[in-house]
Amino acid sequence: MRPLNLSLAQLSGMARADVTPDQLEFRRQATRRMFFDRDQEIPLAGLQPAKIVGIEVMHPLVGTQTGNAEFEITEGKLRITAKSAARADRWVGGFNPFASYDLLLEKCVGSGEVGILFRDPEQENRISASLVMKDGKCSAIRWVVVKDGKEVVREDYPLPEGVKAEFPLRLRVQMLAVGVNLFLESNGEAHLIAYPDFSEHFELREKSLMRRFEFCLHSDLSAGASVDIAEMTAALSPGCGQADIRAITRADGEPLIDEGRLWFTMTVRGRGLPHPLQGVFSMNPSVFDIKFEGIIVFDMGDGMLRNELASHLFYDDASKEWRGWTVGFSVYGKDAKGEQKAVLAVSSKRDPRKGFSVMRAKPIGLPPGAHEDPHGIYDAEAGKWRMLIAEHTGKFGASMWESDAWDHGYTRLTEPVELDRTGTSITKIGSKRYAMFGSADREVYIRSYPGLEPAGELKMHLPPWDETSGTRIWPNVIPLPEGYPARYIALMMDRINFPGMPKQNWTYGAMYLYHAHLPEGNGTPYEYEKH
Repeated sequence: MRPLNLSLAQLSGMARADVTPDQLEFRRQATRRMFFDRDQEIPLAGLQPAKIVGIEVMHPLVGTQTGNAEFEITEGKLRITAKSAARADRWVGGFNPFASYDLLLEKCVGSGEVGILFRDPEQENRISASLVMKDGKCSAIRWVVVKDGKEVVREDYPLPEGVKAEFPLRLRVQMLAVGVNLFLESNGEAHLIAYPDFSEHFELREKSLMRRFEFCLHSDLSAGASVDIAEMTAALSPGCGQADIRAITRADGEPLIDEGRLWFTMTVRGRGLPHPLQGVFSMNPSVFDIKFEGIIVFDMGDGMLRNELASHLFYDDASKEWRGWTVGFSVYGKDAKGEQKAVLAVSSKRDPRKGFSVMRAKPIGLPPGAHEDPHGIYDAEAGKWRMLIAEHTGKFGASMWESDAWDHGYTRLTEPVELDRTGTSITKIGSKRYAMFGSADREVYIRSYPGLEPAGELKMHLPPWDETSGTRIWPNVIPLPEGYPARYIALMMDRINFPGMPKQNWTYGAMYLYHAHLPEGNGTPYEYEKH
């Protein structure tokens, strides 16, 4: 039998031993998918009939009218009446090609169309989406594009079989920089009706063009027809799915807790590529109160605002600047310059976490290739910036790079791992850093830092997939300081696409919160005690 004092020494050593990530079990706590949640919208403009005093000043007629449509506010609604056939447009607000636009129609008598118009008053350029009404019932959504005064697209999209278009009806136009998704919402259920693109005719990411366009109410009614409009809105929105979740950090990788909240970049989904947007979200890490905070677009100095995504942002205490990296997915739009997707360095003196933000962007100079998912830190011990990326070599394999500067000069530190992976991230567990990534083979892999040698797999209770869905998720494991109900959390997503979208699309997913705790008796110190 061993002496008692030796056993106590062993126990003391166990208490001081570092935990390793493969010892943690992440247990699912909650899940949520935002789908144009009204309480999450960030308002840009709108028409609220009950609050209009002086419609001719607040929302004047614009463009060319035909006939004599009558506008009146009655019972808190805007009623448009046409004694004889009449067409009229009213200004509602400014235009943002990354926003969502809604029109709520309470009632219709007769036939015609009413909807949302985007117009360039300096040119004969227009885009419109309208509810087509016949004998008081909605039969289709009409999509029209006019370029230089000539109608180049007119398409009526009939309502899918089984859709009961009962009033009130909400027409939703989700702008996606180079195209739109058109939804009809009735009885609390949203139906995807169509998903046209327009970049063949307009590049609305060009700053000079987007600044000229405006958001309008469009009506074209037959004789004896009338419509009652409850509201129109333009807002930044969390979209129909959220993905690519990554904590905003400090330069050394410490997750940023500010205002009592963790901050995340997430992709706001709309369709395929290049339709998604870079969103920012926050959460009190003691609960599950995810909040949509804003949209970030990127300026490469070429006259465009670009919808890049899969970003990692950090606050640099030395320069007092917000910095990070993103991926140039916007090149998949109509772009005559022949650019290729690249990892970009991004920066901003202004805090980009809330509202609508623009960050400067430039390529970091990695060798050509469709590389993705950059996650970087400053490693003070090595005196280097280290970046983990999904390097494209026919498939995506994680590889480590390093540089003396955060925004250029990266050289290879490791060859890509052999696994098809996604969501590359560097996470500190105990006193050591680890690399983690999702994969196509139903695992979240753990690798050593910086060498990327195998170090196990992440244990998950109820992982964010089933037998039929994709598993290349982003791990996003986050150590927390003292005082929270879990020592570690992970905020992940699934890869379940929104029904009805054309293939290929990337419209996933829902968000999943996981908790993990130190093994019994383990006394690993908190990862970032200096702050």
